[in-house]
Amino acid sequence: MKRFWKDAAVAAGEGGFAILLDGRGVRTPARAPLVAPTAPLAEAIAAEWRAQGEEVDPRVMALTGLANAAIDHAARDPAGFAATLTPYAETDLLCYRDDRDDALVAEQAAAWNPLLAWAEKRFGIEFVLARGVMHMAQPPATIGALQDAVRALPPFRLAALSPLVTISGSLVAALAVEAGARDAGELWPVLCLDALHQERLWGSDAAATAQRAAHERDWLSAARFLELC
Repeated sequence: MKRFWKDAAVAAGEGGFAILLDGRGVRTPARAPLVAPTAPLAEAIAAEWRAQGEEVDPRVMALTGLANAAIDHAARDPAGFAATLTPYAETDLLCYRDDRDDALVAEQAAAWNPLLAWAEKRFGIEFVLARGVMHMAQPPATIGALQDAVRALPPFRLAALSPLVTISGSLVAALAVEAGARDAGELWPVLCLDALHQERLWGSDAAATAQRAAHERDWLSAARFLELC
């Protein structure tokens, strides 16, 4: 899409803060008004539109994309949207430890156990840990509490939780960021322990490094979205 506007602005109105292009409201892909729940988020989204060149590049408009997802999907079908994330309560990355390398297991325990301890205290639950990749069933109360925490989120926060969960493979880590209990930037290398360990052993791979950098950008964008909304 070619840029067709000169300036992007924000206007307060019913239901939140609308993003305007030359005075006309922006719409989502489903043709709903693009309205953010807070002024800071709306201003950040407007800044993405202002920063576009002659051709629009959606790949550098992460906040706009998350707002579109919140409005077109999470708000229209909260239960259905949450259902794409709740299965991670049964297979959280943090519960699965390496079964071959004791040094990596020690790293995982030092980095991941505090996150699990935070969730156990916050939600009144407990986790079962596994060695290897074979599925280990979690207690039903643990699964239920984590799933309830997802379902309780409003649409904009639910939309931002989605990339945090799917990128990391950890619902616990995503909920810690959503609750403000952990800094997303500090948490990122903790969630990449396995990949970083393999790099130390065998060297880096350019494609894998580039993909991890792209995932980190999306991870941090989702965390910023949560801070603004």
